[in-house]
Amino acid sequence: MTKLALREYPDPILHQKAQVVEKIDDALRTFLDDMLETMYLDHGVGLAAPQVGVSKRMIVIDAEQKDDEQTGLNKSGNPMFLINPEIIYHSEETIFYCEGCLSVPGQSADVERYQKIKVRYQDKSGAVKEIEAEDYLAVVLQHEIDHLDGILYIDHLSRLKRNMLLKKLEKSRAAKEQ
Repeated sequence: MTKLALREYPDPILHQKAQVVEKIDDALRTFLDDMLETMYLDHGVGLAAPQVGVSKRMIVIDAEQKDDEQTGLNKSGNPMFLINPEIIYHSEETIFYCEGCLSVPGQSADVERYQKIKVRYQDKSGAVKEIEAEDYLAVVLQHEIDHLDGILYIDHLSRLKRNMLLKKLEKSRAAKEQ
């Protein structure tokens, strides 16, 4: 497997609406495996194709992974591959969850999300499936599906909170360059 290069804010691909996947083949399945490996190596819970420079509607998530104490790497829990995912139901109830993002490194903020959702998607074989999710898994799915629509979690924040977070991001990047 190959570790893919992450795109970070303000890379333009992160604000583009991703294209529908028309063909599911071995090359696409290999790419999804590479996305999962990249997510684990970067200690993420989810990863969308635009975050690695591919504007296609694909995400990988593993909301049940554990840290391997010996290697310090994330260990697979329940990896999921979702192609062309779409939210087909959401509850009226919402929850707030502190979110971070591999494309906005080192930053986090509370974001309001639907508490329960239902998502229709295709799996790696092309079969159409649905998943019902609530709480943490629902938050992860909404975060990653947002990426496919060119939306980052920081876009859900007030202008003031977003600007403060982006200034902290700039300071963090400047400190790394020194």
